[in-house]
Amino acid sequence: MANETNPADLNALDVTDAEEVEINRIAHPLLADPAPDANDDLVQIDSTADGVVFVTINRPAKKNAFDAATIAALHEAFETLHGADHVRIVFVRGAGGTFSAGADLNWMRDTADWSESDNRDDALGLARMLKALHDVPALTVAVVEGAAMGGGAGIVAACDMAVAVEGARFAFSEVKLGLIPATIAPYVIEAIGARRARQLFLTANSFDADYAAHAGLIDLVLPEGSVDEFVAMLTDSLSGNAPGAMGEAKRLVNDIAGHKIDSGLLDDTAKRIARARVSPEGQEGVRAFLDKRKPAWAE
Repeated sequence: MANETNPADLNALDVTDAEEVEINRIAHPLLADPAPDANDDLVQIDSTADGVVFVTINRPAKKNAFDAATIAALHEAFETLHGADHVRIVFVRGAGGTFSAGADLNWMRDTADWSESDNRDDALGLARMLKALHDVPALTVAVVEGAAMGGGAGIVAACDMAVAVEGARFAFSEVKLGLIPATIAPYVIEAIGARRARQLFLTANSFDADYAAHAGLIDLVLPEGSVDEFVAMLTDSLSGNAPGAMGEAKRLVNDIAGHKIDSGLLDDTAKRIARARVSPEGQEGVRAFLDKRKPAWAE
């Protein structure tokens, strides 16, 4: 429990309501204290033969807070997945029961002494990592345990889908530091809308998984201990989907969202379905349906 003799305890993520009141009194409670890394492998990538990938932020000793090196490792992982064939789904998780506590304190201390130009270059690293995640062709799913704070919540928003275990906490607390959630804003606003984003960005209040679902940041609240069951269920439900078509369907949404429905858009969508119909997957899928058999990718 937090106390005056040990202020570092204020960074603990498992807090009572009373402790949360105390936490909100200090400038920024959501940064992890410096601690030795448990593993030099900052990001772990695991995959299965049936097109399932797990990307895990692996700094449990720091509650998976990220710095420039971690952001670079995540960027590399997501860029690699852009060219990975037969991947249907990518789960993004944090090791050790916490998704991400946000920014690492040592990294924050360093940036405070940098020039505006240096800070811009550094911030572009996070912006490009989030864009690489957003553009992964497969379905991306954030699985939140413990907490997703600041930029960690931005990673959640950049995924196509997100779930959280009961008891998980979220916050966009940048204004408590005199900062703004700039690089994550496009994805948060896309996920929850401008009005809700204004409320959460300006109040900087923490909120639970139920409110995150209400706001649209996550899609489902999972009971404690049910993550593996959820992963298996969702993975099984996608086993009959063509990986290439999934990527094209995602690109379709990204390309036409917000566009006026005019003759140009009609022509573009007609070209896309025509291209899909003559593609190897389209040919195989339709023939398998007519032959009443499974397509090759579902075998």
